[in-house]
Amino acid sequence: MGHPRPEPDTSPAERVTPIEVFFDVVFVLTITQLTGILEEHLSWANFGRAVLIFALLWYLYTGYAWLTNHVPPRQTTTKLFLLAGMAGFLLTAVALPDALADTGLIFAIGYLVVVVVHLTLFLHSDVRAGVHRLAPYNLGAALLVLTAAAFTGPAVPALWAAAVITQAALPYLFPRHSWIGIADTFHPRPAHFVERHGLIVIVALGESVVATGMSVPTDHLTAGTASAIVLALALPAALWWTYFTDLRPAQTALNNAAPAARSRRSEGAYVLPHFLLLLGVIATVAGVHAAVAHPGQPAHPGAALALSGGVALFLTGVTATRRALRLPIPRSRLPAALAVLATIAVGVTLPATVQLVTVTVVLVLMLLTDARHADRSGRETA
Repeated sequence: MGHPRPEPDTSPAERVTPIEVFFDVVFVLTITQLTGILEEHLSWANFGRAVLIFALLWYLYTGYAWLTNHVPPRQTTTKLFLLAGMAGFLLTAVALPDALADTGLIFAIGYLVVVVVHLTLFLHSDVRAGVHRLAPYNLGAALLVLTAAAFTGPAVPALWAAAVITQAALPYLFPRHSWIGIADTFHPRPAHFVERHGLIVIVALGESVVATGMSVPTDHLTAGTASAIVLALALPAALWWTYFTDLRPAQTALNNAAPAARSRRSEGAYVLPHFLLLLGVIATVAGVHAAVAHPGQPAHPGAALALSGGVALFLTGVTATRRALRLPIPRSRLPAALAVLATIAVGVTLPATVQLVTVTVVLVLMLLTDARHADRSGRETA
């Protein structure tokens, strides 16, 4: 007599699984490639190109975070589908540097794979009605990107921009005909959701340090370069500290939110705000690489702006996340962002290392001020 087959594990996702970590490591190649694009020529045109490409891909990454929150990848079939989605993201990342020109078709094929895998897996969740309303927008965006591969010139970025609008803006303009209208039917698990987005941030920051170390020319390693390398770790560490200080309050805020409001609050905190802060990481790393390459020389205006503007953008994203979660916003954040932007003048007049030091010091002072205020508030409420 045979043993009965065990029932599949369909319990809610509470912790991030190893395959999700693997997924995020692959996705972060996108951030590395975008940093490389920006480093090629630190200009507003290149920054706009990076914004367009990242907007297209980030929206889908967040879709996978919602997917694994509702469909935990415990079954072999689910894991294989996720691996297929990773292959799609890998194709887009590899094709990314010339995606608006020569490698547009490879990018489009990878993008279509990512969309189809996402929708196919999500249809196995208990929010099928929301997925049916999501599908036309995501598939429409994929078809626009595929169409763009047949064109050259200004038509390509125009079609890509239309794809971004289709998947990220139109659902809000037509809520009765999109998933926005029934967003309350989604039910994100706070512990998994917060951990998953924290994971992509830490992997992105870690990869930035690795990329910086690998870009250092070892045949001209001087004391100034060594100092810049250490600072290239200290600055991401300060950004890490800023973000991860908020992790526990974020989870508490989502746990305390009414179930009907939780999905909207999660979307408000982890889509656009995290797009901004990761875009800030991309710009910051491009500025750091330029500083490490020429530590004893004043920075090019574009590099100085990338470094300071990227950190300010990161702080803006962190602040927007807190606002969406209805958490108190530390008074130090706005002065810190303004002080960081003021260091552009330092970067273009003094050695680039001095700007790195100044920006890092501003962040450290901000964190110390926040900690002191938190201690005082704790004593007052004790």
